[in-house]
Order: sequence, then C-alpha cells, then structure tokens
Amino acid sequence: MQIENIAGTTIFEPAQEKELPKTWRDRLIGNPLRTADAPHQTISKTIGLAVFASDALSSTAYATQEIMFILAIAGTGALAHVFPISLAIVTLMIIVTISYEQTIHAYPGGGGAYIVARDNLGELPAQIAGASLLTDYILTVAVSISSGVAQITSAFPFLVTYRVLIAVGMVFLVMIMNLRGVKESGKIFAIPTYFFIFAMVTTVGIGLFRFFSGSLGTVINPPVYNIEGALGVVTPFLLLHAFASGTSALTGIEAISNGITAFRQPSSKNAGITLIWMSAILGTLFLSISFLAGKISAVPSEMETVISQLTRTVFNGQGFFYLAMIAGTAVILIMAANTAFADFPRLGALQANDGFLPRQLTFRGSRLVYSWGIIVLAIFASLLIVLFKASVNALIPLYAIGVFLSFTLSQTGMARRWWKSGHLKGDEELVEAGSTIHVDKSWKFKMAVNSFGAVTTFIVMIVFGVTKFKDGAWVIVLLIPLLVSFFFGIHHHYKSLAKKLSLENFHTNPRVKRHRVLVLIAGVHRGSLAALSYAQTLGSDITAVHVSVDPNESEKVRAKWDIYGDGTRLVILESPYRLLVEPVLEYINKLSAVRQPNEMLTIVVPQFVPAHWYENFLHNQTALLLRFALLFKPGLVIVEVPYQV
Repeated sequence: MQIENIAGTTIFEPAQEKELPKTWRDRLIGNPLRTADAPHQTISKTIGLAVFASDALSSTAYATQEIMFILAIAGTGALAHVFPISLAIVTLMIIVTISYEQTIHAYPGGGGAYIVARDNLGELPAQIAGASLLTDYILTVAVSISSGVAQITSAFPFLVTYRVLIAVGMVFLVMIMNLRGVKESGKIFAIPTYFFIFAMVTTVGIGLFRFFSGSLGTVINPPVYNIEGALGVVTPFLLLHAFASGTSALTGIEAISNGITAFRQPSSKNAGITLIWMSAILGTLFLSISFLAGKISAVPSEMETVISQLTRTVFNGQGFFYLAMIAGTAVILIMAANTAFADFPRLGALQANDGFLPRQLTFRGSRLVYSWGIIVLAIFASLLIVLFKASVNALIPLYAIGVFLSFTLSQTGMARRWWKSGHLKGDEELVEAGSTIHVDKSWKFKMAVNSFGAVTTFIVMIVFGVTKFKDGAWVIVLLIPLLVSFFFGIHHHYKSLAKKLSLENFHTNPRVKRHRVLVLIAGVHRGSLAALSYAQTLGSDITAVHVSVDPNESEKVRAKWDIYGDGTRLVILESPYRLLVEPVLEYINKLSAVRQPNEMLTIVVPQFVPAHWYENFLHNQTALLLRFALLFKPGLVIVEVPYQV
C-alpha cells in the first residue's frame, strides 16, 4: 500500500492494481469499473439515439392505433380523421422539440424539466415535475414492453395467454442489460434500434410508392372490430379524445434533455443534434403510418396491431419481410423501455441528492450506473404489467398526462429563465444551482416560443385529463399529489435529521465516568463466552442476563455459568408467558430510569453465524429481534458479537 500524509491525515492508496475475485454478479452484469472510468463511459450521437430515442421512436408502433381506437367509436367512416389529427400532433411535436433544444443548451448538466422547474419556479413545481416524469417512466416501461409483446402475439396468436409472463421477463432482461452500464447497454440496443428504423422506413417507403403507383390495395382479412352502441357521428369531444390518445407519440421527447451528461463532449451540442434527428425520424414515420393506415382501411384491434396489418398489406402476406418487420417492431418496443431505464435512475438520483427521495438512489453501482433506480423501476413496471394484464389499451389512459404536465412546467420554467436573462445588464450573470444565466439579446423571442409551448401543452394536458379521466387518467391525477406529499415527507425527515446532527452550537458531551455492560445470553456456549470476553474489555461492571421460559433449562444455564462465567453475575428474568424480548426491555427500562447523565449502558448481543447463509432459517433470530427492539431506546449502545461456526 502507498501511504500519503496530508495535513495530519493519512491516505492509503493501492500500490498496484489487483484483480478482484469473480462473483456471480460480475458474470451477470460485468466486471466492476473504477470511479475514474466514468468519463470514458459517455456515448456518441449514434449510440445516444439508440439509448434515448427508442422510447419516442417506438411510439410510432401504437400512436396511430390509439387514435383509431377512439375514432372507431363513431364508426369506420370516422377513421378519415386520423391523418389530420396526426398533423396536429406533429405540429405540437415541433413546438416541444424546439423548446427542449433550448433547454439542452441552457442546462448542460441535464435534468430536464426537474432542474428547469427547480431553478426557475421553486421546489413545489420541481417535485410535481419529478413526480410526473418518474410516473411516466414507469408507464413507459409497462406500455412499450406490453406493446412489444402485442406485436409478438399478433404474429403468433397462441402466445396470447402467456403475454403477462413474457412481458415481465422482458422487463427484467432490459433491467440486467442496463445494470451492465450505459455504454455497454447502448451498444447492445443500437443494433435493434437501427434495424427498426431501417425496416420501418423501408415499409412505409414501399407502401407510399405502391399507393401512388396504384398497386397498394387494402387489408386482406382485417381483424373484426365490433363496438356496441356506436355513436355514428363525429363530435368535437371525440376528436379531442382521439387527439389526446395520439399524443402518446410525444412521450420520450424529453428523455435526451434529462441525460445530456451521458453524451461525449461537447455534450450539449451532441444531445441537441440527437434530439433533432429523433424528432425528424419520429414525425416522418408517424405521419406516414397514419396516412397509409387510412389508405389500406386498417382497423384498430387488440388481436392484430395496425403495424401488422400495414406490413402484410405492403408485402402481400406474412412472408420473410413481414416477419422481419414485426420482429423489428417488437424488439424496438421492448428496447424502448431502455430510455426509461436510462432516465429514471438519473432523475431519481437528482431528487435524492436534493433530499426528496431516499439517498440510496444516488449510489452508483459497480458498473457506474444508478443500480437502485434501475431495480426500483423494474419492480414497479412489472407490477403495472401484472395489474393491467399487459394490455396497451388499458395502460395508455394513464400514460401521457404526466409527461404533458412536465412539458408545461419545463417550458414555463424556460420562459421564466429568459425573462431573468432579459433583465440582466452588461456582463452581469446570475449563478443558479443548475446553470449560469447570461444576458441574451434574443430573450423576448425565446420567451415567446416557450410561453406559447407552455400554453399549448397545458391545453393538451387539460384535454387529456378530461377526455381520459374516466378511462383511468384519474389515477394519475390522484397519484401525482400523493407522490409530491411523499417527496416532501422524505425531505422533512432529512432536514430534521441534518438539524439534529449539526455541529452548530454543539457542546462536547460529558465524559463517560461509568460504564455498565449487559451481556444477553440464551445459553452458555462458545458464542456467549466470546461475547463475555468482549464485554470484559469495555469495563468491570458486567451483568449477564438470561430470560427463563423453561425452569429446567434455566437451571442448566445457571449451573454452567457458575463454571464458565468467570465470576460474572447472572440475572435470570422469569417469563411465565414465554416472551423473550419484553422481559429484557422491562429490565433495561428499570436500569435506564436510574442511569446517571455520565453513565453509559452497553448491551452486548452474541450472534453466531452459520457457515452458509441459508442455514440461518434453521435457527431462531433472537439476537436480531433484540437488536431491532433495543435500537429505538435512547441512551443505549448495542453491540453484536459474531461467532462463526
């Protein structure tokens, strides 16, 4: 070891690199990475498109279908409105993209809507944005993987009964891939992402060519879609409802602004370019699919997706190209969950670092990713899939309201930022937690763009909330305030704890003049004698305590203690109701009541450790129960003395 002394502090550094022994975790997720390797784990624009854009791009596989599900309520004639509604959604997409492109350059440290709201609107709006995005990321995983499984079951209907099991398995597969690290998972996911883009562009390209050449035709044997009580008329409310469903195409656009730091330098420039690439591909594919779906007379169905109908129409059946397209679509939908797995842990770490989520979420695992965030996301997404039986149609109403709320807060925050920029003078700058604001000559134009975007996304959010409220959006409307209250509860705990641990106005504790030690023993054996030996190093006032639930056994304990107890006094607590913990607590309470301010009471608990972890299930965990019971008693020091057997 290399030893370095700095101002009275000794620092030990390894003299040479040592290869750590392989564990099952290393074989599953890869060898540990040094903290110094973090800068080398950044990704290029091409890999970044695969990591952060897969969610947005994958929405082309179901956004058109969700519009059609709503319009079909008025009859098949209403499906003619799919393309105009899609045009309106793409217009909104352009507005949001421009806004987030500005956000990326203004906040190069990442964090998206959360950081923008925190620095410009305050803690409450920031936590609302955080709750909205975290909820949306969980739903992203559930929806995208459920939709991917729906593509598989469209091609192989016999798998429909296993779709929940398949979906949960896919969630944990993506989880493991992300635990391997952003750089490695990005390389893995790049191939299916670009294959999907190529396959989708090829399909819609051939479809458009065949349509304009007059050889496309319509869907052969379309799935049956029956709806009872059809309206028969297209109402404004129905159009708004369909528009709200189609806005699921915008989910994932904010992802790149949250993960700027994952890109290579210059990270803001690379992230901004990737955002523009993503939006251009997304808008083009979405409009093309919506246009062709109407021309081939596709119908919405849970049994066969619109993408499946379009592909088999374009390629004249379910041959090789059809299967390749369906496989690509299924894989990209499953990989779309990767965007959430990349952003949820980062956002969780930001909120945890601000003290609004458990601190564990800030911990980087052996592969330099926020492991706890990845695992938590997988668990909650799996629960949603099981609860909603992997049905995309059932999950979609929960989906977009959160992300549009975050869009609104982000753009409102950016408008506020430009206002602050416009009121600075000369070389004056304003340093905030997330960025530094300088004078911007075009602040009025930028503020106008973000203000218009905020108003637009707010209106869409209201439309979505109203039209989807009965379908399930009410869950999100209630859930977000509950989450925000939960966040502030955690924040209050951390602030209270910090205040109690603060050294401000701190006076040295009175020196301990008397040390009383209790050794809790269940029996007299090597483990209890090891605990006694340790207790003797703490002081001379030692008492062994045994709880008697069986007089005969207690007599044996007393007899053996006389021989092996080294003269230490033994107190036997009678327990006629065979309770173990309560008599000990009662005895300690009596001692604590007469304890002096300068007296320390230490409880020594013997704990024998079996050779194998699973052997613990064969033994009573009395020591563990006592430790938990005593932990909340003030004025006590609790020490476990392990004895390996």
